[in-house]
Amino acid sequence: QVQPVESGGGLVQSGGSLRLSCEASGKSPNFMDWYRQASGKERELVASISDAGRTIYGESVKGRFTIAMDNAKNMHMVFLQMNSLEPEDTAVYYCRSRVGAHWSWGQGTQVTVSS
Repeated sequence: QVQPVESGGGLVQSGGSLRLSCEASGKSPNFMDWYRQASGKERELVASISDAGRTIYGESVKGRFTIAMDNAKNMHMVFLQMNSLEPEDTAVYYCRSRVGAHWSWGQGTQVTVSS
């Protein structure tokens, strides 16, 4: 399984928006999710999506973040739309994909929200 690749991170002011992308080549995953890890903290789930379109969100991002597939037929590309960003959202964001029973992590992309 090829490692997924994240993009779209950067620096944004509080209240702003960013869209992260995760691209998974090879066989289409059946599950993809986003985690984040802030400095000195544990990695936490941000959002997940199944190939059936079911989504789950972490409590701290509900109503602000949206996870979606680019193509309803496959999960080669998944987006994370992040709105109303807060300094507390500053972290490295990781994409994780599952093909069958095998999970793969991306390298991560930094998101920094200034106050």
